[in-house]
Amino acid sequence: MKNLLRSAGLVLALGFPLAAMAAPPEAAPVSALDAALLATMKAGSAGQSFAARYAALDPVVKQTYNLPLVTQNSVGFSWATLPATQQKELVALFEQFTVASYVSQFKGEGAKFVLLPTEKSLGANKIVETQIVPADGSAPTEIDYVLANGPAGWQITDVLLNGTISQVAVHASDFSALVSGGDGSRLIAALRAKITTLSGGALTPSGQ
Repeated sequence: MKNLLRSAGLVLALGFPLAAMAAPPEAAPVSALDAALLATMKAGSAGQSFAARYAALDPVVKQTYNLPLVTQNSVGFSWATLPATQQKELVALFEQFTVASYVSQFKGEGAKFVLLPTEKSLGANKIVETQIVPADGSAPTEIDYVLANGPAGWQITDVLLNGTISQVAVHASDFSALVSGGDGSRLIAALRAKITTLSGGALTPSGQ
């Protein structure tokens, strides 16, 4: 679980939007997420409560991410062995975990998030490349987004740290130890605990 939290912190702790620029349709979810994170950071700087910031960011994250697919891929091959009730609960908890992680990490302003003009294809999917530019002028960090076009339009399905480290793959590695024998109860418990910790008790984890 320690690796899970570390990976979430690496990917979710960084970010800030860029000035408006012409961008392809697949970049729109990334731009929307950045704008929402900017608002979250400003609200945090102004002392707004965790619950209020969570409520504002939650619908944007759910719109820009295909969270059910991200959850399934993060659990990995064990997903198919889980009962439908646990699958449904894990999707709800993973959604809470993702939003709570963003709110917990984005508390103040400073860095810039740069949407790069370059773009890559990954089969039918697209990779939108970005950089995190720290306020202190140190070297930027590359954070790329994998997007797929589905019934809800273009949505994020993975995040790549330094352009190569898949957040979904890291989660799958960490989650595998918490799912066994067709039972995801340990992962459910771990996500509930993390949501409570991230929110300082402001959120009630799904299913409780």
